[in-house]
Amino acid sequence: MKLTSTDFGDNEPLPYASGYDQGSEAPRLDISDVPPGTSSLALLVRDPDAPSGDYTHWIVWNIPPTITELVADNLPAGVMQGTNDFGELGFSGPAPPSGTHHYHFVLYALDNSPALPAGTKRAVFDQVIANHVVAKTELVGLYSAPGT
Repeated sequence: MKLTSTDFGDNEPLPYASGYDQGSEAPRLDISDVPPGTSSLALLVRDPDAPSGDYTHWIVWNIPPTITELVADNLPAGVMQGTNDFGELGFSGPAPPSGTHHYHFVLYALDNSPALPAGTKRAVFDQVIANHVVAKTELVGLYSAPGT
């Protein structure tokens, strides 16, 4: 399974417009080589470099396994989003207080479609998908604090 983007390469800078203070425009994500038998896909965007620890920027699940691109403002019907660590539903972009942070876009192939309500938080999401991951891949984007 592969996760790529036309907006940034692996371990390369995210678009400036992705920043929290710049409007939190989620980058376009391209999905390919989903394993046969996958029931749904899920996406987690996290920043392990955050001062408070692993910070959640986006949780998305029940993504159809046939999808080839994921665009935040045009999600397919039935796709659900959780509450991120900003306390917001959907994607909230990078806002590093200092230095350069690594934003991990982790894509999961699942053997089910989680029955979670919109707004579910990361701890519940992690617990529910834990025993249903068929495959996973990730794409890492960088974002620097202003003046860094």
